[in-house]
Amino acid sequence: MHNSTDQRSLIAAGTLLGIGLGGFVDGIVFHQLLQAHNMLTARYPETGVEVATLAANLEINMFWGGLFHSFCWATTALGLVWLWLAIRRPEVSLSNEIFVGSLLFGAGLFNLVEGLIDHEMQGIHHVIEAGNHLLWDVVFLGSGVALMLAGWAVIRAGRHDLGAARGVVGGGAGA
Repeated sequence: MHNSTDQRSLIAAGTLLGIGLGGFVDGIVFHQLLQAHNMLTARYPETGVEVATLAANLEINMFWGGLFHSFCWATTALGLVWLWLAIRRPEVSLSNEIFVGSLLFGAGLFNLVEGLIDHEMQGIHHVIEAGNHLLWDVVFLGSGVALMLAGWAVIRAGRHDLGAARGVVGGGAGA
C-alpha cells in the first residue's frame, strides 16, 4: 500500500480553480447582476454621463469585462488540467477537506489581489463607485483575507486527518 501523501498538486489545482471560480462569482454577481463595478467604471463611468458618453463607456467596460472573464475561464481550465493530472498520480492522497480548503483559499486570493490591484493601486474600479467606496473596498479585501484564512484552516485540518489516517493505515504495533 502506498502511504505517501503529497497534496501540493491537489492544493495548486484547487487554488487555481478557486481563483477562476472566485473571478466568475465577482464578474457575474458584482459586474453583471448588481452592475456595481464593471472593469473600468472609475475611469469610464456608467452613471451621471451624457448618453453618447454612456454608450462608449458601456462598450469599453463590456470589452474589458470580456477580457476579465477570459482570464477566469483560462484559470479555471488550467485548474481542471492540474486537477486531472493530480488525481492520476498515485502519490497524491485525495482529500475533500484539502480540495475545498484550496478552493476557498484561491477565491480569497482572487479577492485580495484583485482588490489591491484594481481597487486600490490602479483605482480602475471600486466595489461601489458612489459614496464612500473605501469602506466597500476594505470589506471586499477583508472577505479575501477571511476566505484565505478559512481555506488555510480547512487545508491544515485535512492534512492532519490524512496524517492520522496514514498512521492508522500503516500502523499497528511496531510500525
